[in-house]
Order: sequence, then C-alpha cells, then structure tokens
Amino acid sequence: MEVVWLSSVAHSHYHETCVICEDLKPKGIHLYTSFICSDCEKDLIQTETHDPKYKYYLKQLKKITTPEIFS
Repeated sequence: MEVVWLSSVAHSHYHETCVICEDLKPKGIHLYTSFICSDCEKDLIQTETHDPKYKYYLKQLKKITTPEIFS
C-alpha cells in the first residue's frame, strides 16, 4: 500500500498566474494579493537598473496593489 500525502498531490497540480510573465507557474512567492513565479523573481533580482528589462518589471509590478485593511 502506497501512502501519498495530500498536500504534495494538491501542490503538484496547482498553478498560479505570475503578475510579471503572466504564465501559469507552480512555484513562486506571494506579494500582497499577487503571485510572482520563481523564474521572474530570480531574473528580477539579477536585473540591473540600466537594463531595458528593468522598466518592464517596474511596469508589471505596478499591477500589484496593497490590500485594503477592513476593520
């Protein structure tokens, strides 16, 4: 009898849309209400400010909004 953990099965089929590349990806980080995939996160961190990709990343990151706090 094989034991399969539900958490590993659930995460292997769960993908989210990256706010930067707009592709469905399985791994990444959450920033407020948005998801950034691991590939974009690594590339973003390594991109110099004079690189043309940097402006693209800034444009995409502006989509992220701070969640409102309801009290």
